[in-house]
Amino acid sequence: MEFADFVAARGSALYRYGYVLTGNAEDAADLTQEALMRLGDAWPRVRRRDDPEGYVRITMARLHVSAWRRLRRERLVAQVPETAYTDGGLDGDEGLWNEVKALPPKQRAVLVLRYYEDLPDEEIADLLGISRGTVRSQAARALDKLRVRRANPGAARVRAGGTDGAESANDMGTGRVR
Repeated sequence: MEFADFVAARGSALYRYGYVLTGNAEDAADLTQEALMRLGDAWPRVRRRDDPEGYVRITMARLHVSAWRRLRRERLVAQVPETAYTDGGLDGDEGLWNEVKALPPKQRAVLVLRYYEDLPDEEIADLLGISRGTVRSQAARALDKLRVRRANPGAARVRAGGTDGAESANDMGTGRVR
């Protein structure tokens, strides 16, 4: 497979991956472009290993981590974009992806690598240059934030001992309120 064929075949998937990492269309395009430029330079070597997509994804993750380490601050813009970017490849749960985008960059990167890329904690730690414990704590904090944001206020009241009083059949009369 030639480099141009690879880019044509996998470019949109890599762009979606960049969008999930960065949470913004422009940064995703820049990240994808930079990673593909680096792949183009290393194409003969990477092609022999039969995993050019893995090379690009790792490069994208490392570039993203480098960017948020450098910036670590919110970037202010003079004018808000007129329209929002929507990606049809996000499995139809746009609300969840919007909440993932609102997470801090390190937490978002950990969740994307863990659940979108299905990488083990050891690989995530190596990619991000952090310890395995930090990977787990960042994932736990991010999931806690998502749970709080996605929680139904009525369900939280019932779980906290509200007046609903209905017992689940699965609770088998233990008195736990669902």
